[in-house]
Amino acid sequence: MKVSIITATYNSASTVLDTLQSLNQQTYADIEYVVIDGGSKDDTVSVIEQHCSRVSKIVSEPDQGIYDALNKGIELATGDIVGFLHSDDLFAYPDAVKDLVETLQSSNAQAVYADLEYVAKNDTNKVIRKWISGNYQRNKLCHGWMPPHPTFFMKRELYQRLGRFDLSLNIAADYDSLLRYLWSNQVQAVYLPRVVTKMRVGGASNRSVRNIIEKTKEDIQALKNNGIFWPTAVFFKNISKIPQFIKR
Repeated sequence: MKVSIITATYNSASTVLDTLQSLNQQTYADIEYVVIDGGSKDDTVSVIEQHCSRVSKIVSEPDQGIYDALNKGIELATGDIVGFLHSDDLFAYPDAVKDLVETLQSSNAQAVYADLEYVAKNDTNKVIRKWISGNYQRNKLCHGWMPPHPTFFMKRELYQRLGRFDLSLNIAADYDSLLRYLWSNQVQAVYLPRVVTKMRVGGASNRSVRNIIEKTKEDIQALKNNGIFWPTAVFFKNISKIPQFIKR
């Protein structure tokens, strides 16, 4: 199966090299790597061109933010499976993509997800928070559960049929999309019990108190969009993060 991996970048020269190196090291052969840059003012594009031998397509132009960039990437993708590797993230080990694909192929599922580590911005070996996803059960979505979006790989035909990211949501469009796929459209997912992605702390959803408040508002909207009783889901979604800081 051909895998399309999409990276959205904007002034990412300081972090994207780790991203590229982790992609270069992947043992899975059939990877289409699509980079959508938002018109960076720094050396992001030249760093990508010089340091990644597996880039298939690069687009650099102004966009409406990360979700718009990812939507462009999905539109350009031609793989059987689509996944994301953000410009400050990296694959945890060389067989990560291979393991995700094999897990999906060995099941009747249409999507696969795994575990995620939040790591220090300047030391990707220092784990701040470990997100152990657990086995897939659709009803867990009603209690705030979700798979880590950076580990979520889904068949491209479903993005074409079920839609992409809702650009009216600035922070929680990934959560909204997961609810749309897994809850509203009952896409079947399978779990790979291994950390496949490392994500640097400091993302848009937890960068400040203001962003956390905005994220919560958008989470509520996403839950309403998908017909899930939001008070229960939001409460347990936030509570479930606490053990991730302890058990790491």
